[in-house]
Amino acid sequence: MKLLFVHQNYPGQFLHLAPEMQRRGHDVRAITDAVNKAEGPVPTWRYSFTPEAVDPKATRLGRNYTLMSDRGVVVARFARNLRDKGYVPDVIFGHSGWGETLFLKEVWPEAKLLVYAEFYYRGIGADSGFDPEFSTTGFDQVMIAQGRAAYMAQALAHADKGISPTEWQASTHPPLLRSHIEVIFDGVNCDRLEPNPEARFALPNGRVLARGDEVLTFVNRNLEPYRGYHIFMRALPDVLAARPEAQVVIVGGDGVSYGRAPGGGGSWKDRILQEVGDRLDRTRVHFMGKVPYADLVNLMHVSRAHAYLTYPFVLSWSMVETMAAGTLVIGSRTAPVEEVITDGVTGRLVDFFDIPGWSAAMIDALARPEAYLDIREAARAMARQRYDLRGVCLPKQIDLLTRLDRA
Repeated sequence: MKLLFVHQNYPGQFLHLAPEMQRRGHDVRAITDAVNKAEGPVPTWRYSFTPEAVDPKATRLGRNYTLMSDRGVVVARFARNLRDKGYVPDVIFGHSGWGETLFLKEVWPEAKLLVYAEFYYRGIGADSGFDPEFSTTGFDQVMIAQGRAAYMAQALAHADKGISPTEWQASTHPPLLRSHIEVIFDGVNCDRLEPNPEARFALPNGRVLARGDEVLTFVNRNLEPYRGYHIFMRALPDVLAARPEAQVVIVGGDGVSYGRAPGGGGSWKDRILQEVGDRLDRTRVHFMGKVPYADLVNLMHVSRAHAYLTYPFVLSWSMVETMAAGTLVIGSRTAPVEEVITDGVTGRLVDFFDIPGWSAAMIDALARPEAYLDIREAARAMARQRYDLRGVCLPKQIDLLTRLDRA
C-alpha cells in the first residue's frame, strides 16, 4: 500500500511502525513540520507553519481551534500540491493533536484516514483542575478545557478509524467517538530491555553505578508538575536521610511538555529545587538532563526503584519500559497508571499527593530489594504479554492498517 504518516514531530509514535511497513515493501512516506530536523529511512516532506498570533479576546474559546485549524489548512494546501504532482496515498495515519489531519480527507477523499487519538480534553475527570497548586479551578476553567477539544472531535469524526494507546486515554473521548477507536499500545522493545547484570551508568562526578547499588530513578521528557516532579522532589529529603547510601538519578529537560511554564520565568526544575534544595544532600542527587536511549536503558538496569508520577493524562513509554527492564516501578494512583500497575502485583501505587507515602514507599524499596523480586518478575512478564513491540503491538497496528486498506 501507499502509506502516509503525518506528525509535526515525526516519527513520534510512528518510530517503529513506519520503518517496519517500509521494510515489508510498502511505499511509505511522511509529512512533518520544517522545524523538525529528525532524519530517518522514510522519505519525508516538510511543510512550513508560521502562525499568526491569536487574539484571545477576538477568538475567546475558539483560540485553540484557530491555531490548530490554521496548521490543518497549511498541511492541506501542502497535501494538495502533492496530489497535483500525482501522489495519492491509500492510507493516511496522522496524529490528531495539532490539527494536521483536519482537512486531509478534502484532499484525498479516496484514502483511508487513521488518526492517533492520544487524548481528548475534558473539563472534569482528567488533568484539568487535578492539581490546584498549579492550575486554576472553577467552572470557567471547565469550559475552557472542554472547548479545547473541538478540533479533536472534528479530526476523529472525519476519520475512518482512531487508535489510542490505553483504554483510559480512549475513554476520555465522548461515547460516540470512543466507539470509533481501537486500543493498541505503541509498544516497547522487551528484547532490548532484558535485564543486563553487566550494565553500568556513569554519573557526572565520575562515579559509575552498577546493578546492586542503591539507585533511585526518576525519568521524564521534561521535569514539570504534570509528571509529578514537585511531589518526587518534596519526598526526597526523607529518603536521603533514611538511606545514606542512596544515589538519586533524575533524567529530563528543563522545558515544558505539558501545562504552563512557571510564572516569572525559569524552569520547574530550578523552582522546585530552590524550595527543597537546602534539605537535600546534593552530592547524591544527580540531574542528567536528556540522555541517549542506550544510556537510559543502562540506567533502568542499574536502578533499584523507579518513581513515576503523572496527572490523569497520557502514559509515558518510560514507565512501561522500566517495568520491562525488571525494575520496580512505584507509580502514582492515577489513570492510566492504574491500568498498567496492580499494586503489590506488578508494582507499587501511591496516591499522587501523598508525600510521606512516597517517601515511605521509596525507602522500603531501596532497603528491601529482595522483597520485591516477585513483583519485578511479574511486571516483566506482564510487559511482554501486553506491551511488547514485536510480539504484540506492531502486529496489531499492522493488522489495523491492512484492514483499513482493504475495507
